[in-house]
Amino acid sequence: MTVYDFIMKDAAGNDVNLADYKGKVLLIVNTATGCGFTPQYEGLEELYKKYNADGLEILDFPCNQFGNQAPGTEDEIVSFCKLNYGVSFKQFAKIEVNGDNEAPLYTYLKSQQGGVLGSRIKWNFTKFLVDRDGNVIDRFAPTVTPEKIEAKIKELLV
Repeated sequence: MTVYDFIMKDAAGNDVNLADYKGKVLLIVNTATGCGFTPQYEGLEELYKKYNADGLEILDFPCNQFGNQAPGTEDEIVSFCKLNYGVSFKQFAKIEVNGDNEAPLYTYLKSQQGGVLGSRIKWNFTKFLVDRDGNVIDRFAPTVTPEKIEAKIKELLV
């Protein structure tokens, strides 16, 4: 199994087969628009602009499970991100990343890279790095900024 085995809804409600991203380096992030880490959208967008042509894709999954920090609709979230951070990478429908209703994609991601807290996602802006073959190769805590993982992304893009 790889991340390519999942189909997720995008922010417009359309099915997106993650197999469409085969051969790309993926950074999968659970996000929120009202979080102390929300300014990381700026760094994510910078990485996307800098490395998208080389094969980087950022997949943004808003999550309202942590302090009700992503309360808006998908349209409101997309508008906020475009207006405030110029986000141009793929944004998906809101999901849950822990618990009984967690998205199967996140169950899989956590099984591959448990992190310090085991399988639980601690907060918004947890990041999973996936290689071109769909293998989850690293997990970064919310406090790790996009800039701090740029070197690791560059290694995978070579």
